[in-house]
Amino acid sequence: MAQTNKTSNKLTNLELSIQISLSGLSFCILQRDTNTISSLKEINFQKKLNPLEVLDHLKHLFNTESVTQNTYSAITIIHDNELSTLVPKPLFNEDCMADYLKFNSKILVSDFIAYDEVVVNDSINVYVPYININNFIYDQFGAFTFKHVSTVLIEEILHIEKNTSKPKVYANISENHFETVIVDNAKLILYNTFEYNTPEDFIYYILFATEQLNLNPETFNLIFIGDVSKEDALYTIAYKYIRNVSFGNRNDAYKYMEAPKYNHSNFTLIKSF
Repeated sequence: MAQTNKTSNKLTNLELSIQISLSGLSFCILQRDTNTISSLKEINFQKKLNPLEVLDHLKHLFNTESVTQNTYSAITIIHDNELSTLVPKPLFNEDCMADYLKFNSKILVSDFIAYDEVVVNDSINVYVPYININNFIYDQFGAFTFKHVSTVLIEEILHIEKNTSKPKVYANISENHFETVIVDNAKLILYNTFEYNTPEDFIYYILFATEQLNLNPETFNLIFIGDVSKEDALYTIAYKYIRNVSFGNRNDAYKYMEAPKYNHSNFTLIKSF
């Protein structure tokens, strides 16, 4: 969703993407003319904060990094939270957005509600962005685009799996929470987000979700993306219960001044360009 500009941005070759959650934030800068990610940084808060505290961290980041010294041709903010729901486009009514969300999210009357169009799935993603973050970014830069993390995930995974006929279960891992996207025959079957504190929490949610869809852990593929490696306890416990476990790949063609940890890490941040 685009936020209207108060002034015209000077066109440059630089694009900025920032991902915001209550447990951390990350950003990267793309130099479009050379197809190079010139800056990539992640900050883990070590615990779940509130939106005001997250804004303080973002302000500190801008005061200590050179982000605000650049002019950008495009800026994208990715809101990473559990406050979202998908609505089939033919059924969507902009006047009913709060009604869609209240069935599976705890929202306040004062919450600002936005939506993204997920063209590949002919659906509308209704969600609550961190409006204090949006206002701060607008004051700093003017025009920008903002999306929900699930919009990026669903669009990219459906594109990757557009020719597949087998069930695939994606787990996008972050600190203390993960998103799961399940596709079968190139169609979205399920999207959800879960908080976890232990590997046992994680595998419970994966097995419960797949069981509800009658998916067999002997036959479906579990694909990890995000902040996870083969040495992590999440991978170990997943491999114990699920036969086919692997890691995804961003399959991007960018050059990096400082490479991401893995080919599957920073998936939504980098895929937001």
